[in-house]
Amino acid sequence: MTGVDYRGQTTLITGASAGLGVEFARQLAARGSNLVLVARRRERLEALAAELAREHGVVATPLPFDLGRPLVGQALAEEVARAGLKVTSLVNNAGFGTFGPFHDSEPGRLEQEIAVNVTAVVELSRAFIGRLRDEGRGVLVNVASMAAYQADPRMAVYGAGKAFVLNFTEALWYESRGTGLRVMALSPGATRTEFFDVVGTHDAAGGSRMQEPGEVVRTAIRALDRRNPPPSVIAGRLNRALVVAARLLSRRQMTNALGRLTAGSAA
Repeated sequence: MTGVDYRGQTTLITGASAGLGVEFARQLAARGSNLVLVARRRERLEALAAELAREHGVVATPLPFDLGRPLVGQALAEEVARAGLKVTSLVNNAGFGTFGPFHDSEPGRLEQEIAVNVTAVVELSRAFIGRLRDEGRGVLVNVASMAAYQADPRMAVYGAGKAFVLNFTEALWYESRGTGLRVMALSPGATRTEFFDVVGTHDAAGGSRMQEPGEVVRTAIRALDRRNPPPSVIAGRLNRALVVAARLLSRRQMTNALGRLTAGSAA
């Protein structure tokens, strides 16, 4: 396998109204991919679609959609079909976190977090993977997190959900070998996006250096271009080193360490 040729492809990106979603859209448009931009905020999607069409000459279709709704995969696939679009690549990027002790969390918020971060990833992957495998020239990227590699006190549901995404995607990587579809999980660390505004505190970053969205997405695209792409990639040399170092600690030690790092705003 050689580098991905995105020209003539159509990539569906969730969470395309901000952060990594916007950056995926810009970098893939620069490489010639048409786009389906999915998020709830119509005005942002329309502005981004106009920018990409103007700067790169691609077709960018804004598709306002709530990923927390039931049967989201089937519903979004039907919307795409009604628009006459044929998706060849998929980036499941949408997600959000909640911060604080689990016993104080609002149940409805947790339900939405699981729906967007986990259920939507599974259902959208299932809804589109058949046609992606048939096309055999695109990518399926699911955005996980550094939070996937250990327990996350005060972000218990977020971390567990991202661990699911990581393991789920690596299994799909194996199942898709030989089809031409490149499947990969991307695990960013703390990144300068709206994520921490939604969470409500930067203490959730545990003091980590913030990466820029551009460098995170470039890490993913470079990895997908490899002759033998990996099942998952961690963005940032320091983040990769931290995951390796964490393997030297026991689960108890690692969980205690992370609990202390995020203790500030919980006091």
